[in-house]
Amino acid sequence: MKANVIRLKHMINLKKSNSGVKKSYVPYLFILPWIAGFLFFTIGPLIFSLIMSFFDWPIVGDVKFIGFSNYIRAFTSDKMFYHSMGVTFKFALIFVPLYILIALSLALLLNNEVKGKSAFKTIFYLPSVISGVAVSMIWIWIFDVNYGVINYLLSLVNITGPNWLGDPKWAIFAMVIASLWGQGTMVLIFLAALKDIPKEYYEAASIDGAGAIGRFFKITLPLITPAILFNLIMTIISAFQQLTLALVMTKGGPSNSTYFYAMHVYNNAFKHFEMGYASANAWIMFVLILTLTLLVFKSSSAWVYYESDGKK
Repeated sequence: MKANVIRLKHMINLKKSNSGVKKSYVPYLFILPWIAGFLFFTIGPLIFSLIMSFFDWPIVGDVKFIGFSNYIRAFTSDKMFYHSMGVTFKFALIFVPLYILIALSLALLLNNEVKGKSAFKTIFYLPSVISGVAVSMIWIWIFDVNYGVINYLLSLVNITGPNWLGDPKWAIFAMVIASLWGQGTMVLIFLAALKDIPKEYYEAASIDGAGAIGRFFKITLPLITPAILFNLIMTIISAFQQLTLALVMTKGGPSNSTYFYAMHVYNNAFKHFEMGYASANAWIMFVLILTLTLLVFKSSSAWVYYESDGKK
């Protein structure tokens, strides 16, 4: 009898332990499709491209190991490498601050209680879900030197509009203007950060005599710096990966004035069929973006304020 009781207890404990094991791995079954996709379509291609960067890897022909020759070639003998990098940096220096400033301004407007606010949110977010090719075609029409909307509006005030996509001086600014259109996601992030600020802070500041500008710089801006940090990093990454607009609108011209680094990678891979060299170019850009991101994170200790722990 005693042996049966011990056996029964053992079976119950075994069932409990099996149930615990099942509960521990069941959640992972639900995220298994994402894990499989991440391994096969993100990590896998990344590792494979790193391996390719050390080879002379034509699409058709023999693959040959050449060590760091692709990287040495990029820094020593590829003139378009430096040109495309310069164009990309110029674009980023103009685009990044403007993008953040406009997104924050729109979020501040939407944070007010105005009629039709939901409709404005939809309008501002809509460009973010439109295909990049479709957006490019719209902007080709807008920038048309003869029939474009921008030059037509300028003509109403007796200003002759430039050849936006045909003049090397103006083409990069056309890329910036077209890229500024898709503000939706960043506006929503800023708006969420603004909504998270307690109203008591503004009431206390008003009692102390602070005006609208004072409340913005002393309350609003410090408390949304975490959102600014996130948006800054994402905008930098986006700027250095710019490709679709230039590829469709200008094909890198005129006179290579919109020949972005991402286009250089694309051309090496799919025009010159040098997959190994294109992979090396891509990893150089990865290291550059990673470095810039780390520098931004490093600087964030001086200007980002976290209310939860009182840390700046």
